[in-house]
This record gives sequence, C-alpha cells and structure tokens, in this order.
Amino acid sequence: MITLPLIPIVPIVIGVIALIFLLSAFFTVKQQTAAVIERFGKFTSMRHSGLQLKIPVIDRVAGRINLRIQQLDVVVETKTKDDVFVRLKVSVQFQVIRDKVYDAFYRLQNPHDQITSYVFDVVRAEVPKMKLDYVFEKKDDIAIAVKRELNEAMLDYGYDIIKTLVTDIDPDIQVKAAMNRINASEREKVAAEYEAEAERIKIVAKARAEAESKRLQGQGIADQRREIARGLEESVDVLNNVGINSQEASALIVVTQHYDTLQSIGEETNSNLILLPNSPQAGSDMLNNMIASFTASAQIGEQMKKQSSKKNKDSKETDSLE
Repeated sequence: MITLPLIPIVPIVIGVIALIFLLSAFFTVKQQTAAVIERFGKFTSMRHSGLQLKIPVIDRVAGRINLRIQQLDVVVETKTKDDVFVRLKVSVQFQVIRDKVYDAFYRLQNPHDQITSYVFDVVRAEVPKMKLDYVFEKKDDIAIAVKRELNEAMLDYGYDIIKTLVTDIDPDIQVKAAMNRINASEREKVAAEYEAEAERIKIVAKARAEAESKRLQGQGIADQRREIARGLEESVDVLNNVGINSQEASALIVVTQHYDTLQSIGEETNSNLILLPNSPQAGSDMLNNMIASFTASAQIGEQMKKQSSKKNKDSKETDSLE
C-alpha cells in the first residue's frame, strides 16, 4: 500500500489570506475622479487619479466623486403673466470644486434634487412676471437669474455652477396654434402691402410711359407738320419763281396731294378706306373752301382789332375827363 505525503493546509490558507489582504490594499482612481477614504467610518483622506494604497479591512473607499463638468436638464411648468401655461427646459452645467470635495460628498445627499428645487423656485418666481412674448425675448435673463441663485446656494456645498441655459420654451398646444395663426396673418398682411406697393409702382410706371409716349407722339406730329409746312413753303417759292402766283401754286399743291393720296390708297389691295370726296374737282373745292375760310378769318380778325382799338380810345378819353 502506497501512502501520499500530507500537504500542510494551514500555511496555504494563511498564504491565500495574506495575498487577498495585500491585493485589497491597492486600488485605482480614474482621471477627473476623487475617492473618499474612511477609517472605521470616519473620513481620513481624499485620493485622486492613479494607483493608491490603503490599509486593508481598516480603511475603505466610501465613495467616488466625479470632477468633470456635468449637465442636469430640468423641465419646469409654470404660468406667465397673461395666464398662459408654458414648459421651460433649463440646462444646468455644474462641477464639483476640487478643493471642496469633502463638502460635496458629505453635506449633500442628492445634489441633483437640490439643483432641481432651486431651478423650480427661480423659474416660477421670474416667469409669472412676464407675458409669453417676453418669455421668449428674455430667456437669457431667466437663465442668468437661475445661475445667480444657484451659485449663491450651491457654492457652500462645493459645487460651481458653470452655465445655465433655457434651451426650450414650449407653450400649450392651443396657444402655439394661435401664435402660428397670428404670425401667418401678419405675414399675409405684409405680403399684401408689398403686392399693393408693387402694383402701384407698375401703374405709375405705365402712366409715366404713356405720358412720355404721348409727349413724343405729339412732338413727332408737330415736327411732321413743321416739315410739311416748310416743304409747302419751298414749293410755293419754286412755283412763284416760274411765274405762278400763290393762289395757283396752292391749288396745284392741293390737287397734287389729293391724287397722291388716291394713288397710295389704290396700292393697298386689302384696304377698305374710301376717300370722300373723290371726284376730280374735289381738290379745287377744298382749295376754294380753304381760301374762303382764311379770308373770313382775316376779316373777323381785322374787325376785332378795330373794336378793341376804339374801346381803348374811349377809355383813355374818359380817364382824361375825370
């Protein structure tokens, strides 16, 4: 019968326990984190990032504090001055002060609840003083008021308020719909005003263009008549130079123009224009009528001049007698 040597159990157990105790003496702390060490329930030290050493069984890591900047979003529902319920989302960025980790760990059990309470208190004190439109315009003032109040309250507990932001303002859905209708109406009003102004500008521009067109048309007609008169005058002078008197020259010109007009009408195959009168003696009749009207007009003018001269003479004699 073969007998195995007895393995000493007690030294092995002691060795394992010693190894566990040795390993439990070491611990690590992450970057931007602080570890709170307690000895028999009493605070002894604060350890920062790296490999740290503590007394096994006697010392223990009571907790760890995050030293990075953290953000807490708080949604607050309150009423404005014009009795509109609105929800505001306030984002608070805060950080534990490195020199006040003890206060941050031992004086506040739940810092998030504490910050939330202060945010509710400040927002419900500031927003009811404002109308809804001013809440949108003055959201930065609300954020500043929240930060000021939080800084005064949380600084003693080891927390620094970095920044507060009002990131969202959400009125009641019916109020939001009404605001959208008001905004749409305002935009339609502005659009109608611009359209009316554009139409007015078009009308003014069109009227100016028509006026300028009429002016140029009148100027063109005047220039045309001036050139015609100049041409007639030159024609009469040429005829006078060959021994034809003014009356005969005028008759000849009228007859010539009459037949030129008839010729131009005849060239147009689709023309429905009829010149009246169109008999051969029509030119002579027009000339005689023109001469008669000119003669009558000259006689009337002379008669009016005589009457005016006589009236002026009688008036001067009356003034001298007086």
